[in-house]
Amino acid sequence: MESATSDTSTRTALAHLTRPGELFHRGDNGWVTCTACGHRCRIAPGRDGICRVRFNDNGVLMVPHGYVAGLQIDPIEKKPFFHVLPGAGALSFGMLGCDYHCAYCQNWFTSQTLRDPEAGAPRRDITADEIVGIALENRIPIITSTYNEPLITTEWAVEVFRLAQRHGIRCSYVSNGNATPEVLEYLAPYVSCYKVDLKSFRQKNYQQLGGKLETVLDTIRRLEQMRIWVEVVTLVVPGFNDTDEELGEIAGFLASVSKDIPWHVTAFHEDYKMADRPSTAAAALIRAAEIGRNAGLHFVYAGNLPGRTARLEDTRCPGCNATLIERTGFRIRANRMQNGTCPDCHRAIPGVWQ
Repeated sequence: MESATSDTSTRTALAHLTRPGELFHRGDNGWVTCTACGHRCRIAPGRDGICRVRFNDNGVLMVPHGYVAGLQIDPIEKKPFFHVLPGAGALSFGMLGCDYHCAYCQNWFTSQTLRDPEAGAPRRDITADEIVGIALENRIPIITSTYNEPLITTEWAVEVFRLAQRHGIRCSYVSNGNATPEVLEYLAPYVSCYKVDLKSFRQKNYQQLGGKLETVLDTIRRLEQMRIWVEVVTLVVPGFNDTDEELGEIAGFLASVSKDIPWHVTAFHEDYKMADRPSTAAAALIRAAEIGRNAGLHFVYAGNLPGRTARLEDTRCPGCNATLIERTGFRIRANRMQNGTCPDCHRAIPGVWQ
């Protein structure tokens, strides 16, 4: 009974922290179609979408606004972005809700709040001006929408990003990639960096998570075409997506889009509802990285196991193999980059360096 009461009070509170959205189409009889994520929910009056936080109020789609459920300064490498302002702090904010329901979600307290009575995170009412003010006060060069799925709270993110841009602050997304062409066009003027989770190369796996593989692949293609800097992460989960065949297909797809897309293969650990398998071994990440290099990718990184993956946290020049940026975990130990180029062979290294 307490769980049901808590869920109802959370829904009531969130319903008041909303405003009319922009990413939707009106239909007949008060129905709306949301275009913020790949589900394209058709929502009847008085009902909400799959994400549970966007809802139809008499023919108008109401969307989250004016609060955060997470707000802190993280290393940019934690997002992870390895080709974006190395060593910089990123002011990271998130809200509540998600359009997926991943059994191994590491942010489930925020993402699954309206699905799971065990989930829940404190909220803080805040304005976009206050968020940007925190970045300015701390001399933070980039703001990131993250923690929950930012696509479902895009209008709020853009309100923050518009203000941030006026002060020369870059903006980024950390997302599952379940996007639509409409939401990417809406974000394009504001987002310069976008991290996509490519969780598997099997639709049956994506079905378990609540998504569609092809939608995520299309997002990666579109981001590259739109010249928004994109980095891709695959959490290597034993028994779920860790075969050589599947990892090779992921790497081959990314190489077909651009060999310069950084691919982060990261270690799974027991979390949320997935406690039936071991954590990912360092050897498995090293093997995945080798598969990525064999597919022709220029930048493959192994993460979540600092110092245990044969220097696969470092950035190397694909031309002369010189080590350009040395990392351990989220710490930059050395950075030899010179204006986005290798100091040894002068090859340009793609990324957002200034």
